[in-house]
Amino acid sequence: MPALVLLGAQWGDEGKGKATDLLGGSVDYVVRYQGGNNAGHTVVVGDQKYALHLLPSGILSPGCTPVIGNGVVVDPAVLLSELSGLQERGVDTSKLLLSGNAHLITPYHTTVDKVTERFLGKRKIGTTGRGIGPTYADKINRVGIRVQDLFDESILRQKVEAALDFKNQMLVKLYNRRAIAADQVLEELLGYADELRGFVADTTLVLNDAIDEGKVVLFEGGQGTLLDVDHGTYPFVTSSNPTAGGACTGAGVGPTKISRVIGILKAYTTRVGAGPFPTELFDEDGEALRRIGGERGVTTGRDRRCGWFDAVIARYATRVNGLTDFFLTKLDVLTGWERIPVCVAYEIDGKRVEELPYNQTDFHHAKPVYEMLPGWSEDISKAKTFEELPKNAQRYVKALEEMSGAPISAIGVGPGRTETIEINSFL
Repeated sequence: MPALVLLGAQWGDEGKGKATDLLGGSVDYVVRYQGGNNAGHTVVVGDQKYALHLLPSGILSPGCTPVIGNGVVVDPAVLLSELSGLQERGVDTSKLLLSGNAHLITPYHTTVDKVTERFLGKRKIGTTGRGIGPTYADKINRVGIRVQDLFDESILRQKVEAALDFKNQMLVKLYNRRAIAADQVLEELLGYADELRGFVADTTLVLNDAIDEGKVVLFEGGQGTLLDVDHGTYPFVTSSNPTAGGACTGAGVGPTKISRVIGILKAYTTRVGAGPFPTELFDEDGEALRRIGGERGVTTGRDRRCGWFDAVIARYATRVNGLTDFFLTKLDVLTGWERIPVCVAYEIDGKRVEELPYNQTDFHHAKPVYEMLPGWSEDISKAKTFEELPKNAQRYVKALEEMSGAPISAIGVGPGRTETIEINSFL
């Protein structure tokens, strides 16, 4: 049985939650392997809408074990709040597993995140202000705090005091802020220990054993390929690796155990935060995509920047992730356009470029080269097979598939759980 990676093939917000939830009923484990509560998934189950930020989408599927891997950074207050909210709505959260090696977001991480963004002014990255970047920075600098440290007060105190020795100097002398008291941070963190203890496990061992036993494990990335800290539009990226390789390091599973890599694509393109975006629209079409698609960040509450589909980005995602399949979402949003532009290449300094430029300056100045495809006006939300789609919608899907370099195996034709056309099974 397969181990699958499911990830965003654009700048995030592609609809990974729906795709993960769709597969969740058929898999045994769903694993978040990177990011933190800066990711947001909206999942619609019947007439109920769930906004998930830190928890794997599989938590809504009975019989599926949701896992937060070692590569995730965890704000314990957010995690417990999210669990409580689901429990109040009748969702069983008791099967959640939390890696003891996952790093904790502390109050001083969120403080540093916010004051740094304000200090940068016009040069700000556009972070969510939730402490994600500073937590990953501490992890790399080897002064981070892990979930397992909650259960040893002596070690926790040493680590908090060591971290604050430097951070308080920075907050007071550089940013003119008050110093943060170590005892206050300790008291807050220790208050989470008993509530989290029952969820903590050696998730690497659990997942490898599960795969060896023939169980189906789905690895769920947050954000998207173009926000990857190594392979995205740096520096306007997240602080971790949502690309397929991140699943191995963020969950402790070797690459030879991954059998399929599924990229989620919107039928158009969006991004949140600052950074280059060649197909971004500033006209009525952009406003229409935003309105019809409900393009507002689940976590940030910010309006998403909207643009036409970018095949250059899709090809790049296929390459760096080794994608085997695409799940195309929100095709229904494009209903009503007489003609739909698709970016097939860029023009940079008068030259046509068909692959994503590695040079940041070139990408910043890239102008989209569009091919016009015929649109459709028919309602597609009730379509259950590819053949039931209008001919022009079929042509649009086939054109995107050919341009992107991997087969489109499923299509989202509406926000509901059942509003999906499955062309080829992922399992």
